[in-house]
Amino acid sequence: MQKNFDELIDSYIDNKVGLAENFLSKSLSGHLIENLKQLYNSGKLKSAGTGNDTEVVHDKLFRSDVIYWLDRKHNDPYENDFFDLLDSFVNYLNSTCYTGITGYEFHYTLYPEGSFYKKHLDQFRNNNSRKYSMIMYLNADWKISDGGELCITQLDHLQTISPQNGKAVFFKSNEMEHEVLVTNKPRMSITGWLKC
Repeated sequence: MQKNFDELIDSYIDNKVGLAENFLSKSLSGHLIENLKQLYNSGKLKSAGTGNDTEVVHDKLFRSDVIYWLDRKHNDPYENDFFDLLDSFVNYLNSTCYTGITGYEFHYTLYPEGSFYKKHLDQFRNNNSRKYSMIMYLNADWKISDGGELCITQLDHLQTISPQNGKAVFFKSNEMEHEVLVTNKPRMSITGWLKC
């Protein structure tokens, strides 16, 4: 586990975008994939908006994914395993990098075929509590032709990241503009923010 944490943190320090190829184990990602599919098939994922509760906007020409918020209150064993992993990562991040993270929020995300999310920052205009963005992918056997890359605007280039199963991405919420390119098949992840 610490090896994956170090991989994520070290690559963030080197490049402003942290990557860890196997942050989620195959077993945990498999269970989370099944959870997400079951929630989607039962109609529990809802259209995502932009902004927060006081300024939410739903614009499918800007963002066309659907989401479901994770919560320990659901008492789902695999969601709780995910939260246990996040708690360990946050404790390690705080103790090694003095980040002062005090909480987080995460949701399942599903991009149906043909959907996307145009370029944006992950910080609200009226609330700066989100410090770091994290995405963990849940896509087995993803191919280049499937599209759906995360495209991050770096100072001198665009960095594209394929949404391979188990991979985690980590970056500052108020610094890195990014977008999700059009996906050619359903694309799944857990997305969220570490907060102060």
